[in-house]
Amino acid sequence: MNGPEIHVEVAPALHLFVPSARRAGATPLGTDGVSTLGHVIESLGVPLTEVGALVVDGHEVPVSHIPKAGETVRVRPVDRPQQVPGAPLRFLLDVHLGTLARRLRLLGVDAAYESTDIGDPALAARSAAERRVMLSRDRGLLRRRELWAGAFVYSTRPDDQLQDVLDRFAPDLAPWTRCTACNGLLRQATKEEVAGQLKGGTQRSYDVFAQCTGCGRAYWKGAHHDQLEAVVERALSMRAQGD
Repeated sequence: MNGPEIHVEVAPALHLFVPSARRAGATPLGTDGVSTLGHVIESLGVPLTEVGALVVDGHEVPVSHIPKAGETVRVRPVDRPQQVPGAPLRFLLDVHLGTLARRLRLLGVDAAYESTDIGDPALAARSAAERRVMLSRDRGLLRRRELWAGAFVYSTRPDDQLQDVLDRFAPDLAPWTRCTACNGLLRQATKEEVAGQLKGGTQRSYDVFAQCTGCGRAYWKGAHHDQLEAVVERALSMRAQGD
């Protein structure tokens, strides 16, 4: 670009999005003189969903700011916990984040999930229509303007993914109240109501059940309950430490 040259400093928390040469303080960058600062930052590889304040020569500016020659821009990460105004906090996860979706639902967090790849346009449209925060590791998806809101999932490990989302958004937790299969709400159920889903050993060994009001799936404290309980306890402990 032959337009005004600026200097850009990207916060360490955002370094994974930029080349190593951009990680050493304020580095020079040529602009075209007409593109917004938001566009310039995205062109470096940083999704705007991950950007908090943009500070130009000591003053915070909007993403619509047009950079001028000689300006120094500091790109800061979003504040935590991040506030998402205008709607109840709920999420939409793409096809690659099924385990994270189930763990959020286990904690009672409203987490819609597409188990098939419906494409970025459809995901962005659903995020906007239902006012859900799009969670994804796809930077291209997070750049779509239709999104209601979005967040990059930084880790590939489900334990770290869950911790990051809980730390970033601090959603209200209500464990054991949602269906991990469809995100529907659970209600208490009698053994007779769910008998058709039970094998003989389960019928003899368990007396406390819940059932999804959406898909009808039955729940009880089965063989994997201890593992699920450990996920819940870790999440609640982390929340208590943060309060």
